[in-house]
Amino acid sequence: MVILIAGASHTGKTLLAQRLLERLRFPCLSIDHLKMGLIRSGQTPLTPEEDEALTGYLWPILREMIKTAVENRQNLIIEGCYIPFDWRRDFDERYLCQIRFVCLAMSEGYIDGHFPEILAHGSDVEARLDDSCCSPERLKEENRITAAGFRAWGEPVTLIEEDYEGTIGALLDRLNRSKARKEGLSCPIPAAPPDTPSF
Repeated sequence: MVILIAGASHTGKTLLAQRLLERLRFPCLSIDHLKMGLIRSGQTPLTPEEDEALTGYLWPILREMIKTAVENRQNLIIEGCYIPFDWRRDFDERYLCQIRFVCLAMSEGYIDGHFPEILAHGSDVEARLDDSCCSPERLKEENRITAAGFRAWGEPVTLIEEDYEGTIGALLDRLNRSKARKEGLSCPIPAAPPDTPSF
C-alpha cells in the first residue's frame, strides 16, 4: 500500500508521516528531501520557491516511484506539498486500489486561534530554515487553495478545526484499519510494462 499525504504548509504532513512510519513500519519519503537533493546536486535549475514548476518537475518522478512500489508489493508513505490536485488521473484502478490519499488543511478559525502554536510546532519533525514569511493570512490562503483544489478533483480533505491531536489520531486509526482491510482483499497487482527497466 502507498499512502500519499498532501496539504498546505504547516498542516502536519511530516508529523503524520512520522507517526504512520512508527505505527505501520512503512518507509517514508519526504518530497522536500527529494526536491532539495535534486536542487543541491544541480539536477534542476529550479529553486525551492518555485512551487508550481517544482510540482511539474517532481510529480513524474514520484508517479513512477509509486507505480514501482505497487508493482513490487512494497509499502511506502510519500508526504509533501508537490502532489498535484489531479494526481489520480495518472493511475488506473489496478494502482488506485493500492493507494490511500490524505490531504490535511486547517480552518481559518483554527489558524486564528492557534497561530503561535502552529509556528512553535513547525520544526517538530524536521528543521525549518526560515519561517519569517509565515503569517496567519498566508496560511489561510494556502489552506483555502489546497483544500479547494483537491476538492475540485473529488478528493477528501481532512479539515483541522479544533482538536489537532484528535484529528490526527482519527486519521492514524483510519489508515491503520485501511491497511488491515487491504491485507484481506484480493486487489490485482499490476505488472510493470515490458519496457520498464528492473532493479
